[in-house]
Amino acid sequence: MNLFFYDTKGIKIDRWKKIHKRSKLYNCFIVFCILSVCFLFSSVCGQCREMMQVVDQTGRSMMIPKNPERVISLAPSITEIVFDLHRENRLKGVTKYSDFPVQAVKLPKIGSYIQLDLEKIVRLKPDLCIAVKDGNPIQTVQRLHDLGIPVYAVNPVNLESVMDAVTDVGALLNAKPRAKKLVSNMKSRINKIKSIVLKSVNRPKVFFQIGIAPIVSAGTGTFLNELIKCSGGINLGEGKNPYPRFSMEQVIRLNPDIILISSMARSRDDEIFTEIKQKWETWKMISAVKNKRIFIVDSNIFDRPTPRLIDALETLAHIIHPELFKKGAVIQ
Repeated sequence: MNLFFYDTKGIKIDRWKKIHKRSKLYNCFIVFCILSVCFLFSSVCGQCREMMQVVDQTGRSMMIPKNPERVISLAPSITEIVFDLHRENRLKGVTKYSDFPVQAVKLPKIGSYIQLDLEKIVRLKPDLCIAVKDGNPIQTVQRLHDLGIPVYAVNPVNLESVMDAVTDVGALLNAKPRAKKLVSNMKSRINKIKSIVLKSVNRPKVFFQIGIAPIVSAGTGTFLNELIKCSGGINLGEGKNPYPRFSMEQVIRLNPDIILISSMARSRDDEIFTEIKQKWETWKMISAVKNKRIFIVDSNIFDRPTPRLIDALETLAHIIHPELFKKGAVIQ
């Protein structure tokens, strides 16, 4: 075997030296690649180890990433809160009725919040799911846990716990300053409404209809009950059952001063609401009918435990105590 070759000038060169030189360069390149892979691997592992232990609002303890990047919302209210926190870029999946803000409509859907599609959730490879205690099926939450997907649950049942939910989700998504600002604004607007309605000794009787057939209202232990009371009204649905059912005759005997109509089904058909209002208007003996105080309200604002509940509170205050607000005034 010829171990020599001539360069372009005809000078004899030791081929072993040439091969050795190339081998050294090759070896350096291999070492560089190995070190790069090791560095990337150690970085990834380091990120994987960046976990923290948290306790959700149901008392469940779990380990979650310190900086979750692939988040799935298991309820429309959670979707809205994440957008309010300006962390929507982390949302990889939302539930069927997540329609506010409008950008949420375009996100991948993982079923409704009471009928979650486990396969779709797993396929989206979340590093955190955020749930609501009242609504999400515990069986699905447990199955996600068994698959190694942490599920943090909030439990908003009144204004205070809604603000707690905003604070907790803000902490999970590294948005504490934004969460603090949101909660501060909510508290300020709540206090303003409370101070205004205190000027009136009148407490109108309010019947809030959230179910069409049967007639369902909001009772004790619900945020709707709290909204009515904070707005200076008396909730006729208050009692042991958080969502009591009524017959038409029972409502007539209660004789509400104000009737509010919403729908848990979140129907977009305005004709349905109009028909319900017209049915109430046939009962002339009801105070709300005589004084033309039957109102259709936006279910998305009143039924979802999000910062927009303060919009609902302000709307209620205007409806219950119009005499305390200048015509056309908007509270901020």
